[in-house]
Amino acid sequence: MDHVEQIILPKWIIPVDDANSIHEDYGIAIDAGRIVAVAGKSELKAQYLSDSVVELNEHAIIPGLVNAHTHAPMVLFRGLADDLPMQVWLTEHIWPAEAKWVDQGFIKAGTNLACAEMLRGGTTCFNDMYFFPDIVAEQSEACGIRACVGMIVIEFPTVWAKDPDEYIQKGLDLRTSLEKSSLITTCLSPHAPYTVSDSTLARIAELSSELDCQVHIHVHETSEEVERAVCETGVRPLERLHRLGLVNQRLMAVHMTQLKADEIQSLAEHKVHVIHCPESNLKLSSGCCPAGELISHGINLALGTDGASSNNDLDMIGEMRTASLFAKIVSKSAKSLDAYTTLRIATLNGARALNLDHEIGSVEIGKSADLVALDLSHPATQPCYNPASQIVYSASRDQVTDVWIAGKRLLKEGSLTTIDEQQSIAVAREWRDRILPS
Repeated sequence: MDHVEQIILPKWIIPVDDANSIHEDYGIAIDAGRIVAVAGKSELKAQYLSDSVVELNEHAIIPGLVNAHTHAPMVLFRGLADDLPMQVWLTEHIWPAEAKWVDQGFIKAGTNLACAEMLRGGTTCFNDMYFFPDIVAEQSEACGIRACVGMIVIEFPTVWAKDPDEYIQKGLDLRTSLEKSSLITTCLSPHAPYTVSDSTLARIAELSSELDCQVHIHVHETSEEVERAVCETGVRPLERLHRLGLVNQRLMAVHMTQLKADEIQSLAEHKVHVIHCPESNLKLSSGCCPAGELISHGINLALGTDGASSNNDLDMIGEMRTASLFAKIVSKSAKSLDAYTTLRIATLNGARALNLDHEIGSVEIGKSADLVALDLSHPATQPCYNPASQIVYSASRDQVTDVWIAGKRLLKEGSLTTIDEQQSIAVAREWRDRILPS
């Protein structure tokens, strides 16, 4: 018999595969942080021994959730400016607050709180776009969570950099410093077409090609954005990005609530990844991403929460339910974004968008053991006919009991193992007391 570091024995495993499989009475063997076996419990017990056997008789195991778009430190602005349209929220409230309050201490405190919230909700990897990405990377690694940190670029000066050249150089320096990290990767993150010039976007396109690096950008978020772009440039933002060489398989286009039929066809042809953020789009009244139509065209659709200042949470389980229900209304079809497909966009599709699907996103032999256990014995998820449906339509993040990243148990029976949760909350309250009087 082979000795392994851990064996997990849940009631169900939902691996997220092409067959839409749900395995009952299966187990997972983990060694050196990787999945070495997924098999029936009797077969697993006959082949493997471990000093750590976790029995979860009422639980479903799913791949770790991938939050494909967020601004993690902005949890400290949660609830600061609610019930406002996007441009008013951004230009009159968020940008002024950022100019006044964002510094390295803000980023550290916000990232720690965000990591605690995400781990508690089953998120094991997040794609971030914010200032001081070096601090976000440092704190995420300390917490043990997987992250892709954005090499942010904006045309105007901020607390992070004074001009595009400095933004890009600081991003590239960060990328070099993280080359040996097993948890943290990077992507190029120009904020949006309306905040980045043609020359800078063209340079980002060149760097993306040279480095084989993903590009993460807000685009077609609101009708006002598109209308303004047409007035100022003569073309819609997506067409402008296409002309500058950015519309390709490395592009992660966030929001995409304003799309024409020919644009959807172009996204499919160029293998662009679309990041859907339904709750933020709903709250800011930004528009509706045609999620079901994108999937029907073979476009890789991933899921993100956006920042907690516009969502107002980092709850990917809640986001899955909203995404599925929203898609059914937009497409006028109850079949749109079924439960298993929705689970896929929150896991494997997010990994694919980040170019990490060789490593995470499914419960598969050889992949990193990034796993989430949900207790489905709660009244809200009983009786259980189909665990995938229960997770998407009935479960809450409070039913997440255990989380593993690279085989390390970061949430154990409901308790975080790498983050001082009460300290994180206390620091967040200190920031509230500083920000609130302003």
